[in-house]
Amino acid sequence: MKKRLAKAGYDNAKSLLDIVREVGETAAGLWWRFFDWLAQVEWRKLIIIWLLLLILGLTPFGLPKQTGALILLSFGLKVLAGGKRKAELEARDATSHADEEGLERRLVEARMAALQAQVEPHFLFNTLALIGQLIETDPPQAALIHQNLIDYLRATLPQMRAKGAGTLGRQIEMSRAYLAIMQARMRSRLAVSVDVPEEMLSATFPVMMLQILIENAIKHGLEPKIEGGRIDIRASVEGRMLQVDVIDDGIGFNIHAGDGVGLANVRERLRILYGNRAQLVIEKPLIGGTQASIRIPYAPDIFAGSGK
Repeated sequence: MKKRLAKAGYDNAKSLLDIVREVGETAAGLWWRFFDWLAQVEWRKLIIIWLLLLILGLTPFGLPKQTGALILLSFGLKVLAGGKRKAELEARDATSHADEEGLERRLVEARMAALQAQVEPHFLFNTLALIGQLIETDPPQAALIHQNLIDYLRATLPQMRAKGAGTLGRQIEMSRAYLAIMQARMRSRLAVSVDVPEEMLSATFPVMMLQILIENAIKHGLEPKIEGGRIDIRASVEGRMLQVDVIDDGIGFNIHAGDGVGLANVRERLRILYGNRAQLVIEKPLIGGTQASIRIPYAPDIFAGSGK
């Protein structure tokens, strides 16, 4: 009998706890619904509700003190809820914006990779064909181009797989190897000059961009020119901006024709990486040819040594 009574008491206590828990959860749910409603309701509508409450509170059946307390309480909660709502919306917008930027960045990187994938096979096949021809006619020159190709691939492949920015020194190293191969192909039709101060080699610089400018200078400026020409690569710092120039004395670039795929991707990638703090400028020097300049914030890496 005692056990039955004890069990019945236990069951009653458990049922009561369950009821209390359920009531508490319901009350909490209603509270947060009310809080969210206050966060989203317009102040104009809330003021109208307060006026109606004041009118009801002034009637013989009203409770003016309780009505005033309710209005003050709801006003305080509205301020808190509004701040919470604003913070949530700002956080949501920031997250959405970051997601969009991340997606946009990945899209441009994919375009750059696709562009490079289109360029590389053509360049490699031509270089290998040239080596094959020179093996019979000029073995020392074939060996030199073969070594230049190895140097180029050693410098290029890690950077193509890398994400983000590299250093200017790495880009110059890769460009020298590429230009050495192009000089072997074009012989006396291509002269090259590189003028980049040692202290700038460690500066942050986006991968593959310099390569694209050089390829454009050769393809559109020098190769169509019977006698060929020269390419000058320069770097300078003015204020807090690093400027890297690729100058050729070729047939010139039609600035009214718009960018090709390569230059369009460079512009887009600069925009994503630096916003309005960077730019690609295409100009016609007075002496002819084309000058392509990339301007980005100067960020030297003091731990990078020579940048290589």
